[in-house]
Amino acid sequence: MQLYRRGSTGPAVAEVQATLVALGLLPAAPGNPVFDDVTDQAIRTFQQRRGLSVDGIVGRETYAALHAARWRLGDRLLSLASRPYAGDDVAALQERLLELGFDAGRVDGVFGTRTSEALRRFQREYGLVADGTCGPSTLRALKQLGRLVTGGSPHALREREQLHRSGASLVGKTVVLDPGHGGRDRGAAGFGLEEASIVEDLAARLEGRLVASGVRALLTRGPDGNPTDAERAAFANDRAADLVLSLHVDRADSPRAEGVACYHFGTGSGVTSTVGEQLASLVQREVVARTDLLDCHVHGKNWELLRLTRMPAVRVELGHLSSRSDAARLADPAFRDTVAEALLVAVQRLYLPPDLDAPTGVLRLADLAQALTAGR
Repeated sequence: MQLYRRGSTGPAVAEVQATLVALGLLPAAPGNPVFDDVTDQAIRTFQQRRGLSVDGIVGRETYAALHAARWRLGDRLLSLASRPYAGDDVAALQERLLELGFDAGRVDGVFGTRTSEALRRFQREYGLVADGTCGPSTLRALKQLGRLVTGGSPHALREREQLHRSGASLVGKTVVLDPGHGGRDRGAAGFGLEEASIVEDLAARLEGRLVASGVRALLTRGPDGNPTDAERAAFANDRAADLVLSLHVDRADSPRAEGVACYHFGTGSGVTSTVGEQLASLVQREVVARTDLLDCHVHGKNWELLRLTRMPAVRVELGHLSSRSDAARLADPAFRDTVAEALLVAVQRLYLPPDLDAPTGVLRLADLAQALTAGR
């Protein structure tokens, strides 16, 4: 879609401003729909609150988030449709079902099959017509009942329990590797390097290590492919993956920007993937400990790939191609081997119980089987 930013005009800008007014982020829509400084600041505030990239640009993700924010639970009938309903009303329904003990999956704001099944189970259990439609009678029942799941976020509790039950060994687990960009979209570029090529090479190095550890490793794309983030998430969901690692390289306008950062699902309003955050932290710490990349820390984001995957997903931004020092590191095959080893160890450490875990930066590929054998 067309990007809208400071200086843009037209009906789409008027629609954006009207939504910002309804959300209380803009005092009043100007008579002449111009994307001015006040609109820019309102968009940045909205992006910050929703866990999006804060750039003041209304692209596909920000526009979709603005549309989603318009809906409140009860504004419309919700049911499974060929084009799924999406919005804050769906997210509120999912959160309410989870609080009542019905597994609607991740609170992603999309009315999919899992949400429909959870709603039907709720309706059957409480003597309602199990039609999978959230209408007035279902909404009244949802509001009347008290919370049944206590002790933390229902989704977080399910994530932790699933992690605990999966066991310490990597054997038999499915990990989806997602090299960013691809095809004609080469991503960031600098100093003769391209993001798409770097992450393809890194994914191949990590894939070999995972397979050697007994993991079923799958790639979201080949050299000529460039799926959308929604398609990449669907790929992982369809294959019932245990984890997703999305590999990227960053760039910035300033050549002084450098370092590695990791991202997990988080909306900016308290909804987060706790296991995703744990994996992101492990990846960040292992990469920083084994390389001399600057630590740019771990962050929650509401990006489409992180939100739509049903399993913990982490996006790694491995250095900046706009930085001469980072680019020199990324050009070195030995450095990429070190990063691949760090990623593998981080995945293993996610599953290891505390008594078998090792300090950050010291566990090696050859130690994994020995650590697991010693724990039996």
